[in-house]
Amino acid sequence: MGAPRDERQRRGSGGAAAPHAGGVTSVAPAAEVHAGPVLLYDGACGLCGATVRFVLRHDGRGTLRFAALGSRFAARVIERHRGLAGADSMVWVELGTARRPERAFLRSAAALRVARYLGGVWAVLLAAWIVPRPLRDAAYDLLARHRHRLPGTADACVVPTPEVRARFLDAE
Repeated sequence: MGAPRDERQRRGSGGAAAPHAGGVTSVAPAAEVHAGPVLLYDGACGLCGATVRFVLRHDGRGTLRFAALGSRFAARVIERHRGLAGADSMVWVELGTARRPERAFLRSAAALRVARYLGGVWAVLLAAWIVPRPLRDAAYDLLARHRHRLPGTADACVVPTPEVRARFLDAE
């Protein structure tokens, strides 16, 4: 299921980010060695940590990689996408190739990309694409604002197990 027109990215040129009204930016391909999508998350947020653990449990493909927003990897992504400066929310990054530019999705668009990636029963959440982005992002922001009050979201760092450590781009 594709995104509505306002969520589709515009192509950048010369490596510069092309901001889009839908909160999506794209840049020319980067010289990153990691293939596949990357989920950037707030490493100090308990809800974000719980989300990462949830995705790891339900990721049948095992190709999604993760990086904390404070990592060197995330800093390089943010440099390439001006619209991500100061981001404190989930960011879904589709690394570029020679045929397609790198794209980054923020807030509700990132959450919907996660649902699309997980597939299965989670794909039903893709119906939210019909909700206008400002309304989706307002709901995302409301949840983010109250994330410390939600049960099971105590601030705890994600400590990757040895089995998944290679999927964390900032793991030491």
